[in-house]
Amino acid sequence: MNRARVVDTAVPAQPTGLVLVLHGGAARAGAARVSPAQLSVLRMVPVAARVARAGRDRLVVQRLLNSSRGWDAGHTPVDDVRWALDRAEERFGELPVCLVGHSLGGRAAILAAEHPSVRSVVALAPWVYPQEGRLDLAGRRVLLVHGDADRVASPAASAAVARDLARTADVAYVTVTGGKHAMLGRHSVFDGLAAEWASATLSGRPPDTTDGPTDDEGPGIVARALAGERWITV
Repeated sequence: MNRARVVDTAVPAQPTGLVLVLHGGAARAGAARVSPAQLSVLRMVPVAARVARAGRDRLVVQRLLNSSRGWDAGHTPVDDVRWALDRAEERFGELPVCLVGHSLGGRAAILAAEHPSVRSVVALAPWVYPQEGRLDLAGRRVLLVHGDADRVASPAASAAVARDLARTADVAYVTVTGGKHAMLGRHSVFDGLAAEWASATLSGRPPDTTDGPTDDEGPGIVARALAGERWITV
């Protein structure tokens, strides 16, 4: 039996898309079950709330609590994502999906993106191996966001993944100057990028450049990425 759980953040009456928010977190001995109170899970609560606000009553937003902490090779977080997407389709019907994940959740989001319902991905400070971008994600839009002061997950590894993914998918990579793995110091940039990317890619409409994260050069970061800019530093 799958021990994963899904927590609703927003369930509009007539949704046009679904965002599944994925947590990270290190492994514990004995395949310890995920606690709703662990920091890696709580870190994604404001991300999910920001996505729900950007969705403007159009997007179902759910948080997935994995079966166990860390990355169990026998039953990985990717299996939990697939389970959650199947349950969502049973409940809401066929909706386009954006996966938003942090750390190992970012890794799961990328590796689960081949699921047919997935239209877009946001990987926040993803903990990945450099070779894990060798996937065919044709038709998907992928955003990787990584702080250059991250000492837990390698920005170089996620950049390598971005370059490989770009062979088949529309990919943008945002470097957050001074950003660390916990995404606390510049949380508004990480949260805002996730929210605006999910909203724009699922709605098919351009993001509001006055509402999303901006930099000193003017236009919103997500608008620049969707317009084709691939490497952005903020």
